[in-house]
Amino acid sequence: MNRVASIEPNWEWYRTFLKVLETGSLSAAGREMGLTQPTVGRHVDNLEAALGLKLFVRSFDGFSPTDAALELKPYAVGIAAHSAALRRAAGSHGTEVRGTVRLTASEIISVEVLPPILAKLRRDHPALNVELLMSNRADDLLQREADIAVRMFKPEQDALVAKRLGSIEVGLHAHKRYLAGRGTPDSIAALAGHALIGFDGENAFLRKFQRRFPWFSREALAFRTNSDLAQLAAIRAGFGIGVCQVGLAARDPAMVHILPRQFSYKMDTWVAMHEDLRASPRCAVTFAALTAGLSAYMRASLPGD
Repeated sequence: MNRVASIEPNWEWYRTFLKVLETGSLSAAGREMGLTQPTVGRHVDNLEAALGLKLFVRSFDGFSPTDAALELKPYAVGIAAHSAALRRAAGSHGTEVRGTVRLTASEIISVEVLPPILAKLRRDHPALNVELLMSNRADDLLQREADIAVRMFKPEQDALVAKRLGSIEVGLHAHKRYLAGRGTPDSIAALAGHALIGFDGENAFLRKFQRRFPWFSREALAFRTNSDLAQLAAIRAGFGIGVCQVGLAARDPAMVHILPRQFSYKMDTWVAMHEDLRASPRCAVTFAALTAGLSAYMRASLPGD
């Protein structure tokens, strides 16, 4: 199979192709998409015929992608994202606030901060639906995987409308239960005798963070995970000492802020969306709601509030 056919591929075939890539089988892809296995198989067959390529080979444990499939994957991701963005825009056509808005934010912001903000948004605009992608990638908006992003860094792309809301302070925290058994450290040096919680992987942000706080190295950590939520859960469970948003920890009287003068890190907080969505009613009200809600959260986190 090496000649590209004249038929134009259906956008839904790309979505099915991506789901089979993700799940490794026709039946699993069908269950997640609400399609029958034969329908999924037809989508894959039709896409292979339209492209003139073999995309999968059947193996003992399911469907394995060919080199061609892996090379095409990022393009299919872009097509699927733009297709979803088109459907969101079409579903909200007009001046009324309705349809679907898709947001992206980090795990902690998504789970611990946004729910009450989005609940109020829904009460104010009951015809508005919300989709939430938990991610901190810089290119979600340009690839149209989301309409609006909450980010802890300044979005640099020219095609985005971005507003800085202020900064969120993070500090070292531990549960009272942990400190009752291990004692409260009175200096950075004393942290060496404690169970530290932090990230397992490495990226540009973590390298910058560790240059500023070299004692917080991966080797010094007793609990490592790349999930912000898992780190927070470990702190709350009394596993050890980790980094948490000061305002978030202040909600729980059992969470103790440790060495606030010796360790403090402030993260710029931005709300951004693609400039093409500036005139969209659903995006405008959501952008405003996020701005107001996150600003209130940051004000409540200030000392003395």
